Amino acid sequence: MLQADLNIILPEIILSVFAMLALVGAVYTSKDKMAPMLMWITASLFVVLAAWIGMNGSGDNAAFGGMYSDDAFSRFAKVVILLSAAAVIVMSQEYAQRRGMLKFEYPILITLAVVGMMVMVSAGDLMTLYMGLELQSLALYVIASIRRDSLKSTEAGLKYFVLGALSSGLLLYGSSLVYGFSGTTLFSGIAQAAQGDHLPLGMLFGLVFMASGFAFKVSAVPFHMWTPDVYEGAPTPVTAFFATAPKVAAMGLFARVMHDAFGGMVGDWQQIIALLSVLSMFLGAIAAIGQRDIKRLMAYSSIAHMGYALIGLATGTEAGISAMLIYMAIYVTMNIGTFAFILSMERDGQPVTSIDSLRLYARSEPGKAMAVLILMFSLAGVPPMLGFFAKLGVWQAAIQADMVWLVVASAVASAIGAFYYLRIVFFMYFGEEADGLNGGKSAMLSGVLVASAAIMLIGIVNLFGIEGPAMAAAATLVH
Repeated sequence: MLQADLNIILPEIILSVFAMLALVGAVYTSKDKMAPMLMWITASLFVVLAAWIGMNGSGDNAAFGGMYSDDAFSRFAKVVILLSAAAVIVMSQEYAQRRGMLKFEYPILITLAVVGMMVMVSAGDLMTLYMGLELQSLALYVIASIRRDSLKSTEAGLKYFVLGALSSGLLLYGSSLVYGFSGTTLFSGIAQAAQGDHLPLGMLFGLVFMASGFAFKVSAVPFHMWTPDVYEGAPTPVTAFFATAPKVAAMGLFARVMHDAFGGMVGDWQQIIALLSVLSMFLGAIAAIGQRDIKRLMAYSSIAHMGYALIGLATGTEAGISAMLIYMAIYVTMNIGTFAFILSMERDGQPVTSIDSLRLYARSEPGKAMAVLILMFSLAGVPPMLGFFAKLGVWQAAIQADMVWLVVASAVASAIGAFYYLRIVFFMYFGEEADGLNGGKSAMLSGVLVASAAIMLIGIVNLFGIEGPAMAAAATLVH
């Protein structure tokens, strides 16, 4: 029995052992000199494990008495998490090396965070959930402040830690209430206790506290307050990581708990998530209009996009979960490309994050400007880019679930949000001449940027085949 359980969690064991061996190996050898090689090994390991999980996984398996789930839903989320983490590691290496922030701890901390994320999306028990969440969070707090010589980076790490501890407290309090009123920490046991017309009030309060904790992790309004400051203050490669893999893990965990533990009381949590969705979409769309720093702008963009993804979860249906998973996969791809461009923004060898520096950028770099235009149109949801079809998917699921008002609200928010994406395009092509960018000739970053933009155009043909796996993943979650 133990052998079967260990086989199920083998990818997590491999990553954990790798992180520990790398830590010991680096400490007893050349430390930071090993970092570039360690980055490549880590990224390669992520890709290999993603391929292994994607090709070898089948059926619904449970380990440790139902505390850990290995099903189509967790496998889909893990593949997206591993591939996005690998992409961020590869594209951030050159930047980190030139800025003197390529420490050997960086890839190790990312590996530990990824292990936490993989545990999160496979959690079948409140204790497993909390263990995965805290492993991810503790690693992220450290890498947010990895530039110890930077006041902004230290401030970002401290803010993230303080507010993250608050959200963990909310989640833990909610979990204890749910445990107290259901008598079990297993999601399957909670689901049995949560059936019937008259739910214990304590369990309902527990659900609200847990939803608040998850909303913080996906940076949904009104628990978004950490996002702009942390995105701006953290080193840009770290911000790129924050904007991708952790969002997929948090959204996957949110969906897992709502359906596996509280699937019998959809009516009770549907309104909470719909409200989080609407607030996130509108705050993300409106607050970003006044931003001049592209990293802060991407923070508000992230808040708005989490609002759109939450529409899929709010429907409480199989189609909604499938649309949410596809949305997250497309969102991560768009963000990787956008942050590859942000990493390449330089003037006189120094990183630049002001959008004013993009004025008439298309004159000096027409190819890159076109790729950024495609990504901005996709983020805005302009057809025929893939970002439009991501929104269309969650809209169709909401209409099928009789939540037309949510679709109308998101369409209005989307129209408002289009302004700040199109303003970047306007600056690149029609803005007045200003001190522009004169560096950032990295072939790696240009390749990631162009590849991401190409996916936004080519993917409209068949979504690269992710529709089938996403539907299978949703089917295993929504019973």
